[in-house]
Amino acid sequence: MRSRRFLASLTSALVAATIGVPVTPAQAAVSCHELRLPVTLAGNTEQLYGKLCRPAHATTIQVLVPGASYNSAYWDFPYTPEIRSYRLAMNKAGYATLTLDRLGTGRSSRPASLALTSFTQAGVVHQVIQALRAGRSGAPTFDKIILGGHSVGSAIAIIEAGTYQDVDGVLITGLTHGINVLGAVPILTSLIPASLDPKFRSHGYDPGYLTTRAGTRFSDFHSPGVRVPGVGETDEQTKDVFAAGEVVDTVLLGALLPYSRKIKVPVMLVMGNDPAFCGLLAPDCSTPQTLLRAESPYYAPEAKLKTYVLRSYGHALNFAPDAPDYHAAVATWTASVIR
Repeated sequence: MRSRRFLASLTSALVAATIGVPVTPAQAAVSCHELRLPVTLAGNTEQLYGKLCRPAHATTIQVLVPGASYNSAYWDFPYTPEIRSYRLAMNKAGYATLTLDRLGTGRSSRPASLALTSFTQAGVVHQVIQALRAGRSGAPTFDKIILGGHSVGSAIAIIEAGTYQDVDGVLITGLTHGINVLGAVPILTSLIPASLDPKFRSHGYDPGYLTTRAGTRFSDFHSPGVRVPGVGETDEQTKDVFAAGEVVDTVLLGALLPYSRKIKVPVMLVMGNDPAFCGLLAPDCSTPQTLLRAESPYYAPEAKLKTYVLRSYGHALNFAPDAPDYHAAVATWTASVIR
């Protein structure tokens, strides 16, 4: 027995050294590597960064798009990852993940901000989906692809799935078909040009790239959640930028255009106690049932809309202390989609 434990620990250490991340014996079968995916935007070739993590023999992958002022770290949060890393939770459930940095953010190319909208970003994500279908750019092929998004990333996922009809399921988090103006206005007033933030001052962003003013992220994205030491600080350290046009498209999709009715595959919608997208003129997110009643008219019957509510937290659901509850619900839904 002792020798078996030693061999398991040795195997874990070797895998960790290979992929550059800590790996426990239970996770030893998960391999991760970085992808630099060539994509085309407005006739120019750009590079999209993604981190692909695959449990051994996984045949389903979740492609994950972060929201405004976030990058791939939103899906693979480095602080208390055993609780807050969605990527880790899905890998443990047996699903591969590809966490993306949207164009303009993280380790992806930085085109002019005017070239970036939720629609153009959706076209880029479509190219990623096609690469996965064909096994190009160093990516293995997968039988099933689930496209997931958060906030602006959800708008991108809705547009991609509705336009190209090339995924097997869609996960939407942090976005409904309505805006709570009273909750959204404080968030909008906290935005500044990225070039004015010391974190990004030397990056050469043009004036159309925005970020959040230092010290505002907890009230904007975490509240009414409980402040947990280390979580807000890590969120501030890993924050990113976004192009103004991405948010304009998201607001139009959320409040005016029922683009989501073009999706013809199963959809899961997860919301928190969201100050911007729940309440007043926005849907009632108090229970999964009230959310389902409010959002069902915006989806086709083929979507078989499933809803989940994490009432303990605000917009940035992955940072909630009970995020594993929603992660488990998504894993269960994914299993039902790929059966």
